[in-house]
Amino acid sequence: MNKAIRINHLLKIGFLFALVFNMLCLNIASAQNAFENDLKKKMDSLIAEKGPLLIGQTMLPNNGIQSLMTPSAWGSTGTYVFGVVGGVYPSAYSKKADLISALGVTFGNPAKSVNVSASVNITRVTELRDLSVNLVVNRQIFRASSISVGGVQLFANSTVSDSPDGTYYIAFSHAVQTVRSKTAGYSALGYTIGFGTGRFLYKSPYDIAAGKGKYGTGVFANISFEVLKQININAEWSGLNLGFSTGVRPIRTSPLTLGLGVYNLTKYSGDKPAVLATLSYPISLSKKVQ
Repeated sequence: MNKAIRINHLLKIGFLFALVFNMLCLNIASAQNAFENDLKKKMDSLIAEKGPLLIGQTMLPNNGIQSLMTPSAWGSTGTYVFGVVGGVYPSAYSKKADLISALGVTFGNPAKSVNVSASVNITRVTELRDLSVNLVVNRQIFRASSISVGGVQLFANSTVSDSPDGTYYIAFSHAVQTVRSKTAGYSALGYTIGFGTGRFLYKSPYDIAAGKGKYGTGVFANISFEVLKQININAEWSGLNLGFSTGVRPIRTSPLTLGLGVYNLTKYSGDKPAVLATLSYPISLSKKVQ
């Protein structure tokens, strides 16, 4: 009799344990479902606000101008031919304007291999004279970063260039992942730092004659922040002086880009501030090549 009572007692305890265990499992499952539903609602809200942005997706720089007076380490994807016309007014130690243009091609995929950009500068635009060559290679590294090495104004005529041996540089750029652009999937804040010879390091003979020394810092840098959709404000140190720049696409459906800047804002080089303007137009060849 005692044995039967004991068995009955154990069965009751086992049943009670099983009931509590099942209730606990149900509560855990219910809590997990509630958590998943809450997470899904948050993700749906994020997608509605920012677009279909995946968790962990790398945000690259927006399509606004990142700099005018200093290089960026970012390269384009695909094949393009491009033309650029730039002007400065007034040029250093002068009351005249200075004009330069460039024609080139860029190709490759910097995320998978490299992007290569090659162009020819025309210093005397109206006469199509005084040519020099630019060659730049870009590669994306780590997360949201890129490096570039290049030579600009190579093989220039020594009578029209302060750096007849050309300018060589290396640069590192990064797109900050915690500051989102107004365009989903892109970063609104980026920076570049680099070192170069030539126009980043050597001051002009006019600077030397004015007692401003022979060398600049050689180190150049820029920081870019999106203030309006696809429109950035950039602060730039060229190795020789400070400037600010921005850029717009005046025709919404066209890749034509207008860049505007002011530089020589310190007395470190030059004799007065100047205005810089550029007009650039890329034409994609990728569809034709395919």
